[in-house]
Amino acid sequence: MAECCQGSSTDRRENDELFQRLDQIIAEHKDKPGALIPVLHEAQMLFGYLPDDVQTHVAEGLNVPLSEVYGVITFYSLFNLKPKGKHTIGVCMGTACYVKGAPAVVQEITNELGIKADDTTDDGLFTLTITRCVGACGLAPVMTIDEDVYGRLAADKVPEILAKYKG
Repeated sequence: MAECCQGSSTDRRENDELFQRLDQIIAEHKDKPGALIPVLHEAQMLFGYLPDDVQTHVAEGLNVPLSEVYGVITFYSLFNLKPKGKHTIGVCMGTACYVKGAPAVVQEITNELGIKADDTTDDGLFTLTITRCVGACGLAPVMTIDEDVYGRLAADKVPEILAKYKG
């Protein structure tokens, strides 16, 4: 995942290359109906998230208002305005998980990592998200880390689980 808008000349060169690729993506979709979502999707794949300068570039390239670009990004949960961590932690807050202790799991993650929901740790290792029903109500409460699922989870098990991803 590329970092946008950094200071070194190597980073600027990489950034220029990313924007050149974004120009190609925009050109491929420009005259097609409904181009905005596919362009944003490919832009996010390219940059890792959709920072302000990428949003502006897409808006100008597709000749759509910046407000429309921002509206689409904030409407669809697929899109990210901030960089995501290497590992994404999802805690289900559906009814079964909530009742069986998901808030305590979230609190333990917050205590361990020093982040709240929708934040990323300073080292870029973890992003915490709150999800709605992962379809594993029989395993409530449920936490996912990337593709791994942890069910019947007690908050005191969180530090041990997180340690597996820190190394």
